[in-house]
Amino acid sequence: MPVTLDPDAAAVFKAFQEAGRPPYETVSPSEARELYLKARFVSNPEPPELKSVQPLAIPAPHGSIPARLYTPLKLREANGLAPCLVFFHGGGFVIGNLDSHDVVCRKLADEGQLIVIAVDYRLAPEHKFPAAVEDVVTATKWVADDARQLGIDASRLSVGGDSAGGNLAAVVAISARDGNGPAIAGQVLIYPGTDFAMTHPSHSEPETSILLTHSVIRWFRDNYLNGAADVDDWRASPARIKSLTARAKTAEEGLAAANAELARLRAERAPPGVAQRPCEHERTEHDDPGALW
Repeated sequence: MPVTLDPDAAAVFKAFQEAGRPPYETVSPSEARELYLKARFVSNPEPPELKSVQPLAIPAPHGSIPARLYTPLKLREANGLAPCLVFFHGGGFVIGNLDSHDVVCRKLADEGQLIVIAVDYRLAPEHKFPAAVEDVVTATKWVADDARQLGIDASRLSVGGDSAGGNLAAVVAISARDGNGPAIAGQVLIYPGTDFAMTHPSHSEPETSILLTHSVIRWFRDNYLNGAADVDDWRASPARIKSLTARAKTAEEGLAAANAELARLRAERAPPGVAQRPCEHERTEHDDPGALW
């Protein structure tokens, strides 16, 4: 089905085309990382002012995991402790780092009035699956264990990320549910890639192969996984876990629950004959669990 891009999206697409950047899959991973970082800096909005941004080194079996702690000017504190989002950047498990998503984390901290801790997990192909998974699980455990010292309310600890980072956040939440991690209050999964089988229509339809093309997604997959056997491992494809019950709510589920409660309260207070309408979330192709990485 033909797709007409929103004018803003069309302008971004045109800018990338005119830049003449080579496809990531035609260069080495190290070159792709440099290209990605340069593109992020050009497209980033102006970052908000924060109270502080501090580097962290999270202990791990292989040494330490670099991380960054963002504290906004205003926090939603309770008894001196604030909510926290542990954030994992996107980039197909191959590209991206703390700097590529620095502005994203600043905006999340500022607009969410919460502490954000960004985790610089190991990248493929130098460190193939499940290295990234091990790092994000280790980092989340450490944040929970040291929550009070960091000014964090452990009962309001959430995980999140975009694309590959959304995949990792979902894996952390499932892992925690099954006893390998702390209690997770919620998940912020931003167009996560959750199924490496890649059989969804979005992996073959021509209109979905824009910027993040089908070929580059396969390149990310081949760099990250050790082989076909990894596809069915829920730590690589969290959508393939047998049960998703009792795991932390996603942002969309949280919105639905909040709307239901709001509707109930409004119905109790509304005059007779007055209809109430909840907020809505419009689904897009990004909600396809296999759409993007």
